[in-house]
Amino acid sequence: MWELYDLTTDRAQSTDLAAREPARLETLKSLWYYYAGIYNGLPLDDRTALEQVLAERPHGSPERDRYVYYPDTAAVPEQSGVVTSGRSYTIAAGVDVDSADAEGVLYAHGGVAGGHSLYVKDHRLHYAYNWVGTDLQVVDADREIPSGKHVLTADFAASGRSTDPAMPGASGTLTLYVDDQEVGRDDIVTQPGNFCVVGDGICVGRDDASPVTPDYDGPFPFTGGTIDKVVVDVSGERYVDHEAQVRGWFMTD
Repeated sequence: MWELYDLTTDRAQSTDLAAREPARLETLKSLWYYYAGIYNGLPLDDRTALEQVLAERPHGSPERDRYVYYPDTAAVPEQSGVVTSGRSYTIAAGVDVDSADAEGVLYAHGGVAGGHSLYVKDHRLHYAYNWVGTDLQVVDADREIPSGKHVLTADFAASGRSTDPAMPGASGTLTLYVDDQEVGRDDIVTQPGNFCVVGDGICVGRDDASPVTPDYDGPFPFTGGTIDKVVVDVSGERYVDHEAQVRGWFMTD
C-alpha cells in the first residue's frame, strides 16, 4: 500500500494524495525502487520482531566460555560482552564485605527494557531478571551475608524452551549461593536475543543508565565492601560441580 503526501502543506500527513495524483505516485515509486537497488535495500525484511531478535549477528569479541569483568571501569557494550540468552550461565562475584550495611549492585547487564542484576540489599543477596521489560522475576536469599571475603553467585541451569507462548525463551532454575551454601532458588524464563543493543551495557559495582529492577534507584553503587571482579561462565558446568574451581578464579589475577 503506497501513500502520497505533500509535506510542504501537510506536515502531519493527514491527506493521502495517492488516488488524486497517480502519475506522481508512480514516478516516486520508480525512484524508490531505483535507489533501493543501488543501495542494496532489497529484498525487504518481512521477518517478525522475534525472528529478527533471534537471528545470528556478528559479535564484537571472540566467543569464549568465561568472561571476567572488573569494577571502576566503563560499561561494556552488549555487542562485545557475554551472551547468556538460551543457555546456562554462572555469575560469580568475589566480594570482601567489611560493613554490616554493605549494599549495592555487584553485576548488572541491560536495563528497564530487559536485563538481569545481581545485588545486595537489606544484608541479603538478590537476583532480578527483567524479561523484555514486562515480567520481573526475582530470587531472594533466605539469610544474611556475614562479613568477610565471599564468592556471591547466581547460577542458572537451563532445562529447555519455555512452554509459555507469551513468554518465549529458556526455562530453568536460578540458584543463589554464598560461597558453597545455597541460599535461594526459583524457576525463571530468560529472554531470547539481546537485552539492549544500545545504551545499557554490562557494569560491575553499579547499574548505569536505566535500572534493571525498580527494587533500587540506579546506579545503586556497591558500598560497605570491595569487589575483586565478577566472572561470568557460560561453559554449561553446574556450579555445584565446580564450586572449588570458581573459588580458584578469585585466587589468581
